[in-house]
Amino acid sequence: MDYTPTQSGFRQRKLQPNMRQRNSSADGLEGSQLFEDTSGAAHGLQTGNQQAGPQAAGFTGQSILSDPMSNLAMAYGSSLASQGREMVDKNLDRFIPISKMKYYFAVDTVYVGKKLGLLVFPYMHENWEVRYQQDTPVAPRFDVNAPDLYIPAMGFITYVLVAGLALGTQNRFSPELLGVQASSAFVWLIMEVLAVLLSLYLVTANTDLTTIDLLAFSGYKYVGMIIGVVAGLLFGRSAYYLSLLWCCAAIFFFMIKTLRLKLLSDAAAEGRLVRGTRNQLRMYLTMSIAAAQPIFMYWLTYHLIR
Repeated sequence: MDYTPTQSGFRQRKLQPNMRQRNSSADGLEGSQLFEDTSGAAHGLQTGNQQAGPQAAGFTGQSILSDPMSNLAMAYGSSLASQGREMVDKNLDRFIPISKMKYYFAVDTVYVGKKLGLLVFPYMHENWEVRYQQDTPVAPRFDVNAPDLYIPAMGFITYVLVAGLALGTQNRFSPELLGVQASSAFVWLIMEVLAVLLSLYLVTANTDLTTIDLLAFSGYKYVGMIIGVVAGLLFGRSAYYLSLLWCCAAIFFFMIKTLRLKLLSDAAAEGRLVRGTRNQLRMYLTMSIAAAQPIFMYWLTYHLIR
């Protein structure tokens, strides 16, 4: 061992090589891994669980869909939905025959032009019978005598617009007043149809006239009303009265010729003498319906011309 002299006279042993070895062994112990690192394995396990999660969920959904009870419940629900839809369509068709409404709108430009001419100049028309094909009336576009709803609907809308124009020229236009004009015209139309239905029931008339037919025939008067109001706006009050008088006579003649084939007996339709109390009542009813058209035409238009 080496000794080094000191100031106090004692010798001190050199321990530097041993200290170095101990320090190096301590460093080696600190550098060695005391516990096994399992963070990588845990991360891999977590990733595997995440990947297996959707697969497990998909497997669960597939098992539910493949369950016979779930399939039976889905089939039962779809059958209930279809039955409900059929019930709604059936009840709706009972009050509003949508399938029949298509017939009344089966028109074209040629039919509309001929029908308007017939409503204004009906005196030269000879054949008023509606044509049938296998016990079914042909579409209006093939027969000018067939009733339709296109002209009454467009006539009602045009009448409201012309009424608004007439009120505007007199500085009396307002949305409320125009609404009152439209609602009053519609209410009078419904009341007229209901009165005719009640009259047909009271006289026990066996006719093929339907409610839609009566609505169509009652709506044809809007054509004459429009002509009268427009003539009054363009040429004054005298033109209004003259044009309205012509249109009133035309619609009266048109209704008589049309309804007599629907309400009167076959003998009356062929032009022979009408006999019997029941046929007399039907004739009076036909004339009453025709006479009511000019009254409504004047009532709904006279206040628009000043």
